[in-house]
Amino acid sequence: MSTLIYENIEFHNVAELEEVLGLPGFRLQRFPKEVRNRLGHGDHERGRFYAQVSVGCEIRFVTSAKFIKISLSSLEQEGTVYVYKGDYLHSVHSLPAGAITTLHLEEPAKFAEVDPQLIQNSNFAPKVWRLLFGKNSTVCFHALDCFGHQWRVPTATEKPTCKLLAYGSSITFGGDTNLYTNAYIQQAARRLGWDVYNKGIAGSCFCEDFMAEYLSTIASDVVTLELGVNMRGRFMPAEFEERAENLIEQIRSNHPDKPIVTISIFPNGASGSLSQANHSFTQILENIVNRRQDPLLYFISGTEILSRFSGLTVDLLHPSDDGHIVMGENLANKLKAMLES
Repeated sequence: MSTLIYENIEFHNVAELEEVLGLPGFRLQRFPKEVRNRLGHGDHERGRFYAQVSVGCEIRFVTSAKFIKISLSSLEQEGTVYVYKGDYLHSVHSLPAGAITTLHLEEPAKFAEVDPQLIQNSNFAPKVWRLLFGKNSTVCFHALDCFGHQWRVPTATEKPTCKLLAYGSSITFGGDTNLYTNAYIQQAARRLGWDVYNKGIAGSCFCEDFMAEYLSTIASDVVTLELGVNMRGRFMPAEFEERAENLIEQIRSNHPDKPIVTISIFPNGASGSLSQANHSFTQILENIVNRRQDPLLYFISGTEILSRFSGLTVDLLHPSDDGHIVMGENLANKLKAMLES
């Protein structure tokens, strides 16, 4: 499960609303505790921290209220929340670390002044309030006040019908974007008119068996697996192959008719053994796809997605905002062509 309903509010990309003794509110957790607290390899356990970041989580509801108040907090460091009405950006707010922040939000006046059909042609119905959280911190929900008006969860017709599940590294997570909404997986979903479950884990995409089992339980229509970059230098090629194939197999076993799209390592400035691993892991992933002869299993080279090396930041590993936007465009085009063929 990756969507929860609580108090007639939809929590998208959320596996748990966690209560913590001594702290108010509910933490928006993308992974169940039994998954996130097992992440890591050897002494590398940073994935347990990054798995708690509420990146790509959304709070969604519909109300007739003309103004609302919603109380949120960010734990470790300042967070960012992007507020939308449907597809339309309403406002962007900072959530200071360690304090409860109450946002006062008002219905956009312009919506009532235009032909309703003009704003209805969108992925999300314009009546849906959406609060999307960035990649900075764990976010807590405290309260919603619609001043005497009722609220409800959005209906299926008010949201995109296609659900994309994205697993990968810090690049899928959205790392090094200044605006999380520029992250390539968000950009691709926006162009395709899809909803997205972001299950990227910065520095810790290790294809663990328990992670494969969890991902296979999520109800989605398409899966993208961005694999390899976090496993270079930590895993031998044979172990990468075993883990990657097990991940694919577990998802396929639970979802025989679901398109699964593998994405190899994106271009980067690796040298020496890491450069060799880039090539080796890419070839392994392509070989897995070819030998399985699964008509709904696809391989995309990372070079086809990050098509300009200058789309990287100066660390020559993580894409910039511009790089992510180009990647999102390229991925959307590839997915559209694959699924229409």
